[in-house]
Amino acid sequence: MRDLLQGNRRGRLIDWLKIDSSIDSGLYGAWIGFRDWWSGYSSFFGRFEVKGFVRALNELACEGLTLSVAGLLVLATFALPAFETAQGKINLADEYSVTFLDRFGNEIGKRGLLRDDSVPLEEIPDVMIKATLATEDRRFFEHFGIDVMGTFRALAANARNEQVVQGGSSLTQQLAKNMFLTPERSLSRKIREALIAIYLENHYTKPEILKLYFDRAYLGGGSYGAEAAAQYYFNKSIREVNLPEAAMLAGMFKAPTRYAPHVNLAASRARANEVLSNMVEAGFMSEGQVYGARMNPAKIVERGDGKTPDYFLDWAFEEVQRLMRGKEDHILIARTTVDLGLQKSAEDALEQTIKQFGRSRNFDNGAVISMETDGAVRAMVGGKDYGESQFNRASHAYRQPGSSFKGYVYLTALENGFTPESSVSDGPVSCGRWAPKNYSGGYRGRMTLRMALAKSINTIAVKLSLQAGREKVLANLSKMGIKHLKKTCSLALGDNGMTPLEHTGGYAVFAAGGLEVRPYAVEEIKTLTGGDVIYNHERDEPPRKQLFEPKVIEQLNTMLQAVVLEGTGKAAQLDYTYSAGKTGTSSAYRDAWFIGFTGQYVTGVWLGNDDFTPMARVTGGSFPAQTWHTYMMAAHDTDNIAQIAGLPVHPVQAAEQARIAATLAQNATADAEVVAPAPESVKDMSSATRQVLEKLGAMLKDARPLTPGDAAGRPDRAEAPPAPKPSLASANGGDPAEPQPGTPPAPAEPQTALSAGRDNAASPH
Repeated sequence: MRDLLQGNRRGRLIDWLKIDSSIDSGLYGAWIGFRDWWSGYSSFFGRFEVKGFVRALNELACEGLTLSVAGLLVLATFALPAFETAQGKINLADEYSVTFLDRFGNEIGKRGLLRDDSVPLEEIPDVMIKATLATEDRRFFEHFGIDVMGTFRALAANARNEQVVQGGSSLTQQLAKNMFLTPERSLSRKIREALIAIYLENHYTKPEILKLYFDRAYLGGGSYGAEAAAQYYFNKSIREVNLPEAAMLAGMFKAPTRYAPHVNLAASRARANEVLSNMVEAGFMSEGQVYGARMNPAKIVERGDGKTPDYFLDWAFEEVQRLMRGKEDHILIARTTVDLGLQKSAEDALEQTIKQFGRSRNFDNGAVISMETDGAVRAMVGGKDYGESQFNRASHAYRQPGSSFKGYVYLTALENGFTPESSVSDGPVSCGRWAPKNYSGGYRGRMTLRMALAKSINTIAVKLSLQAGREKVLANLSKMGIKHLKKTCSLALGDNGMTPLEHTGGYAVFAAGGLEVRPYAVEEIKTLTGGDVIYNHERDEPPRKQLFEPKVIEQLNTMLQAVVLEGTGKAAQLDYTYSAGKTGTSSAYRDAWFIGFTGQYVTGVWLGNDDFTPMARVTGGSFPAQTWHTYMMAAHDTDNIAQIAGLPVHPVQAAEQARIAATLAQNATADAEVVAPAPESVKDMSSATRQVLEKLGAMLKDARPLTPGDAAGRPDRAEAPPAPKPSLASANGGDPAEPQPGTPPAPAEPQTALSAGRDNAASPH
């Protein structure tokens, strides 16, 4: 070893002391250098030190800069999705032009390219442009999308009058709201509206934005855009409108339904006078120039009430775009599933409820969706007023279903060994640190599943979801096409958002005996020119699958019937056929539901407020169930109603069937061929038959009334036919349980749905 360390081959030892010294001296030198730099840095900036009032301003400026950066980050979080929304939708409606027919082949409306884009801005009369800008946005060509001065002016005016008398939104903001956003009254929506307005201003010129506004605005009567409105109200192109007509059209931008001349001619003309005054105030015209328009207001073309199923048409247009994606034909005719008779009944039922009880019970909107048990949507009401808001609450509003969600939980429990007569204890239960409570605040002990669902017991629903498995509940919903829900402790109490359309479609599976149901709006699509059938629902859709065992569905239906007969849904009882369904109320009374069905129709009703403010203790068993009852009484115009799977025939229907059987037997013994006429609904008549009957009715109305003397000398005159037998839907004088107009609703059994973030809270259902 020594030889290796000495001589020519001797290695050199590591000098650890030298390395340590180098490290120490290096660190010391670095510290001295940093200290000198810091001293120089402090001395340099010390010359800029401020004191007193100047320092306070400096601190405020620094804090303001910090808050501005944070605000920009917050704005960015809103801006990115807002810009994506704008980019995705700006040209969506231009891809297709669709003429829609109802289920019987009658034209009911149009959507797409041909509705309003046919007239270039250069050909729109100057009076129309001036009337619009004078009323909606006088500084349109001066601001960057947000009229700051106009906003402050509106705030000041509203403060002086202690109410909203002026709107602060620019024309670009209105376009952003109408095209891309919901009517939700929230700060986040206003921020997105402002950001999209800035986006539009940076991607389109002022004339292009003005053209979009003229083309996309809803102006009542199912008319989108100034051209369509001019054709509808005045039977002329927008190119030809005069000053009074332009003033009337411009006045409808604010509230098309309220100021539509077919709805309220006096209000429409008064609004047109306001527009003329605005034109004078803005300096666009003199008082002498508008005097003639004031003295000779616009005259409209009589077109009846002009009501069209606009919410349904918007949804059907979305369906057409989905079905035709990737295909070349864009000018189409689509025959839909809507039944205008049922549509009107649904609109009337919702309107009556909101008008009668909305103000006193603090709710101002709702939705109704009604479909056949195969998913064919016959009526869709997406809100109380399409002119006020085109946002479709039936197909796009995600609201908490509350206890109406329990139907899916009980379905899963029945699949996993429980029966309607299984006994379960109503007692404390917890999921992690969360524990549900019943609305009554106490517990009722052991009871059957049937009674637990009828009385909407929260603790038992949560127990079933935990024992059967929340994953299995979500898997069953996924089978029905509802795949966006999340696993939470309060899943059983309906804490996830669902649209009325998909929720009603889920209950349609129960009404269909467990068969797959996909709500649909389009029966057939043809090309406009050749009439070629591009799509047919029966031909092109796959066969429906059996999603659940019929026995399980029959058991569930008997339980849902108990909800109506002896539970929270008593207001939905029908006196001529059995019904089944479930009530639901979300936490703090923000949402109230009734989803129910007969053997013919599945109908869902939702009531609430767009801004999610609580209602005045409105539960699903009160006004939603009453609205459902009102609609279903009008919807069933035939005695031929199918039997709900698992339920017996209603006594009224059984008696009618027995009467028909007895008549057939009596005629058979008399050796007479008698064929019992199949009950026929007027809705099943062809359009030609209906037209003939309508003409006949008009002729009878115009005929000279008979006097007693006319019958003298006519011994061979035929006797008057007996009075027609009333249908089962009107038997027994209607539902005795239905409250009379103005009468407070009968108290319903409370139910609860807890939102995910509200532990140990209970609310009624």
